[in-house]
Amino acid sequence: MKTKLENKKNIEVEKIISPILTSDGAGVKLKRSIGVEPNYYDPFLMLDEFGSENKNDYIAGFPPHPHRGIETVTYMLAGDFEHKDSTGGQGRMTAGDVQWMKTGSGIIHSEMPAMKEGKLHGFQLWINMPAKLKMTKPEYHYIDSDKMSIHKDSEKSVKVIAGNFENIDGAIKKHNVEPVYFDIELNKNKKFNFNISSTHNSFIYLIHGEIKIGEEPHDNVKDSNLILLTKGENLKVEAIEKAKFLLISGKPIGETIARGGPFVMNTKAEIIEAVNDYHKGTFVK
Repeated sequence: MKTKLENKKNIEVEKIISPILTSDGAGVKLKRSIGVEPNYYDPFLMLDEFGSENKNDYIAGFPPHPHRGIETVTYMLAGDFEHKDSTGGQGRMTAGDVQWMKTGSGIIHSEMPAMKEGKLHGFQLWINMPAKLKMTKPEYHYIDSDKMSIHKDSEKSVKVIAGNFENIDGAIKKHNVEPVYFDIELNKNKKFNFNISSTHNSFIYLIHGEIKIGEEPHDNVKDSNLILLTKGENLKVEAIEKAKFLLISGKPIGETIARGGPFVMNTKAEIIEAVNDYHKGTFVK
């Protein structure tokens, strides 16, 4: 007899994508996947991995810059970053910490290395906001690693940043795109099973290791590869070698978007308005 999990439609690999090497901020070197290919994976606008042991790759940081109409999620794996923004939010991010920022009507912030040397490694994800929320008041949420929920057993470790795993809730709740954001470490030859809403767009980002996804054969997945997943409900991941990866999922918003650098709105006119507001000094409401 099949279990309830086995009766659900399996999630398979749709596409494996290697990121491009680029830079942002004041020259921070990074690997970008979402934001290039695919350009937009509703509701996800961008995914960057930044990481280096060479201080020259990151020391200039991300000086003050504006955003409107998006959420930014910064997750640190190694190193220290100082955050300051126009809402008065500030804090020092260290390994394991998360910064979840709803930019709404407009925010100006900076993220600068709080270290002179050593390894820096982390991710930044951009999530779109629906039209009805794009001009709402900005919010800044700092999630300390010590207060984050983690499921551990003999096979795996699952850090729950958003969503729910084995009755463990992430810190981000009642969100319009119903996000799942897990950091998973899976031991060799062990399996990770999870139910995802069939309406969501989902992806895995392999940080390191070797994994097999779903039941169908697929090409080998390399470190720092983005794996877009088919819609379904039953996700199965097996570690061929010990692996660490992100699982991220969200409900599509389904609205037309217009992009202009750090601004993401619904029309070109709204982008022009954001640029004008910034230059006139009326950007922060």
